[in-house]
Amino acid sequence: MRSPIPIQLITKEQLTQLPASQQAWLKTTGFTADPGTYGLIPGDDGDLEAVVVGRPDPLDMWTLGTCAQALPPHTYKLDDALSADESTQLALGWHLGQYQFTRYKKGTPLPSLEFPSGGDRAYVDAAVEATTLVRDLINTPAADLGPTQLEAQTRSLANTYDAHLTVIGGDDLLTHNYPMIHAVGKASIDAPRLLDLRWGRASDPAVTLVGKGVCFDTGGLDVKSSAGMKTMKKDMGGAAQVLGLALMVMKLKLPVYLRVLVPAVENSIAGNAMHPLDVLTSRKGLTVEVGNTDAEGRLVLADALWEASQDNPKLIIDCATLTGAARVALGTELPAFFCNHSKTAEILKHLGQKAHDPLWELPLHSPYRDMLSSKVADLNNISNASYGGAITAALFLQEFVKPGIPWVHIDLMAWNLRSLPGRPEGGEAMGMRSLLELIRSAIALR
Repeated sequence: MRSPIPIQLITKEQLTQLPASQQAWLKTTGFTADPGTYGLIPGDDGDLEAVVVGRPDPLDMWTLGTCAQALPPHTYKLDDALSADESTQLALGWHLGQYQFTRYKKGTPLPSLEFPSGGDRAYVDAAVEATTLVRDLINTPAADLGPTQLEAQTRSLANTYDAHLTVIGGDDLLTHNYPMIHAVGKASIDAPRLLDLRWGRASDPAVTLVGKGVCFDTGGLDVKSSAGMKTMKKDMGGAAQVLGLALMVMKLKLPVYLRVLVPAVENSIAGNAMHPLDVLTSRKGLTVEVGNTDAEGRLVLADALWEASQDNPKLIIDCATLTGAARVALGTELPAFFCNHSKTAEILKHLGQKAHDPLWELPLHSPYRDMLSSKVADLNNISNASYGGAITAALFLQEFVKPGIPWVHIDLMAWNLRSLPGRPEGGEAMGMRSLLELIRSAIALR
């Protein structure tokens, strides 16, 4: 068995210090030490002797993201002196770059990396497992991942980590006063349900996660175009992300009392589907006019957020593929977040940069609340204006969060439109690692 092949991170200046024969070879093959690019150096016998990778300044976690799939399937090791944080980030980027969705198609052989000395292996293992779960859930077509299968995945997670799962489904949602979750999902043959997972000790700080679990979104009677429906298997990306975040919390055994609420529905079209201009009474008691049946995610989240508020947790986080307006504002790769607590918002912005998992704050601009007014109900589920849609959606959700509870709302794409190092095209966790660090901060500030 051959020894691991060394990977050396080099700058353009260091490239000129390599032996002349290696410089000549790398020049011939087009390697210029640009950050993240790689070159293969053969030995005298023709076998692969070493790999050189362009070193960015500073190092970032995606430096090895391309190599993780592109290198020949051997075992490699990092040949540089690295700090503990650098080792952790490089190992994480490598392993995230090795993701393959293999449910329907066989994967290709991959290289392996000796875990670098000093790195936090427990964190890397948790982050990779969680991200794989999120990507797999989002990438799975709706025919194989409806509310029933999302419940099964949540139950498997609960069983693995000794958590307790309660499920309220079908017409029992009306009995237990979750009318808007029921209204959105009642037209599907796969009954709507609320998944309620709890884990940890009640004496620890309480953190509640809420994830939009719309397993497929036709738009309802305000039906989407065929192009608009094409990626709607990802409309449960918020639910996938909070399940991934819960996995990290539980696997790392953070001292929190964790609750996860996932309204799992399919927004379908049938004779009993909710209609435009129906008026729904929410769990909170506020009446909501349905200005558009394709703005269903905020309806199911509203019932779940009001339930989340009843425990008065230290922190509520919701994740949702909620608006195209957030994508227009920030593009598809930078999630928007809204927060009702300035200190929490500042902490999250800082942690996002540190974790190489950035988010960008948009304002809860209260004057826009009037845009949600309705002549027949307490509020409308859509704005009466054409602009600021991400903000008005967040203001709608804020109506269902008790004042005084720090709340973060993440509006994410949950999908990579292009492949980047460590981030292949398809389903994606966005901001999840930053949210884990925010939860750690909440524990530290108790």
